[in-house]
Amino acid sequence: MTEPTPPEAEQPYVGPFIAIPVYAGVSELELSLMLSLARVCATKSGGSADAVKTVNRSRASIVTAGGLVTTPHVLYAALPEPAALFLPGGPGAAKAARDPLLKAFLQTHRDLPTAVSGSGLLLAGESGLLKNRVVGSPPELVDTVWGYDPADVRAGEVVQDGALWSTPSGLPALYGAFAVASRLWGAETATAAMSRLGVGGMGFEVGGGLPQPPPPPIPGGDRGS
Repeated sequence: MTEPTPPEAEQPYVGPFIAIPVYAGVSELELSLMLSLARVCATKSGGSADAVKTVNRSRASIVTAGGLVTTPHVLYAALPEPAALFLPGGPGAAKAARDPLLKAFLQTHRDLPTAVSGSGLLLAGESGLLKNRVVGSPPELVDTVWGYDPADVRAGEVVQDGALWSTPSGLPALYGAFAVASRLWGAETATAAMSRLGVGGMGFEVGGGLPQPPPPPIPGGDRGS
């Protein structure tokens, strides 16, 4: 009798991926926006949910700002070369920004496409990523961000400067997530993933493969009419 052929072992994912530094007190909203969008993009492209990896100095579990317990996927020292970075904010960002391993990691990968949301700007700023860049910032962090020697700081705006995207805290982080996902999987795939996640109607306009936020409403209506 012929022995049944054993199933082939699943091969580890070796394609491009987004690295997300995580830390105690990270915003689980901003983190989950990037995780969800990247996983949908990767699977729609025939890839793997492993196309996004959280990283920390330790694989010990951490507690997010909302009380969720999560375990980083990989150590800084063991991380393969990422294709892009996403830096979420959160109440723990100020302390995490002083971590020498995180600073070394960000400085080594400073030329990668990078999206930064909310107080994730503290991670980028302490690592020198904001120097001479135009930066979008939460209004409450504008004075702090100026201390990192940027070219300009725009309160409450989503800003692209080269391969760096910076956004206010919370849901606007989705603009940054969309930007880096578009770089890896293309704007069409990222847009389809947005629709699948139920956020396709947020006003995204895609030009040249990069996201543009919708124009802000004019107080009091259209004054030109």
